[in-house]
Amino acid sequence: MLIDIDGVLTVSWRPLPGAVEALREIREVAGLPVALVTNTTSRTRASIARTLAEAGFEVTADDILTAPAATAAYVAEHFPGARCSLLNSGDIREDLVGVELVDDTDTETVPEVVIVGGAGPEFGYAALNRAFGHLQRGARLVAMHRNPYWRTDHGLQLDSGAFLVGLESAARTEAAITGKPSPAFFEAALTRLGVGAEEALMIGDDIESDVLAAQRTGMTGVLVRTGKYLPETHHAASGSPDHVLDSFADLPALLSRSTHR
Repeated sequence: MLIDIDGVLTVSWRPLPGAVEALREIREVAGLPVALVTNTTSRTRASIARTLAEAGFEVTADDILTAPAATAAYVAEHFPGARCSLLNSGDIREDLVGVELVDDTDTETVPEVVIVGGAGPEFGYAALNRAFGHLQRGARLVAMHRNPYWRTDHGLQLDSGAFLVGLESAARTEAAITGKPSPAFFEAALTRLGVGAEEALMIGDDIESDVLAAQRTGMTGVLVRTGKYLPETHHAASGSPDHVLDSFADLPALLSRSTHR
């Protein structure tokens, strides 16, 4: 079972009703292996695990696969030793193992790769314009995700996908995506669990990046009506989820019905 975190288990890192109990039942009663897969780019795997544990979830860093960790693996494979500029809100250097990060405000250092993480106050005109300049000079563009927005306890907030479209258009390039909905991201999670796609479920609140992307890899997709879920996005989607639930708390009942059948 692959489970998104933000919007599925938590909102602004506070557990959604019934989520702690549902995850415990899935792991202890159903005995299913679990990977928490997230495009969260503001925290490291260790920090996420500590926060979830404090909220009552029985998880460790080894249970979590993040977009930054997937990005480190991608850069190591495709751009080994490259000088990289990081535009991101939050300190995730701990998970960017092997990535050579440089100060892109230093005119003496020219980045070879621009890495775009999650949006925040750092995504001002000056930073975006520097990234644009690097791309014009031939730097490659790597993005951790394309999410245009995410849900917090203050409602929907802009995410880096909204800025990424502008960078791609202005620089006439296309970003390599390393987090969801990249097939490589899902394949890494399946490898970690030691199962094939046909044996796995993906549970998410983003119908395109979480659910339909997982279904295209052969997994069963489960959409929950929490987090960033919007009825209009659901109805306008490029496909249909295999299952739709009101919340993650309803998942054990779905598993029970499926097992009975």
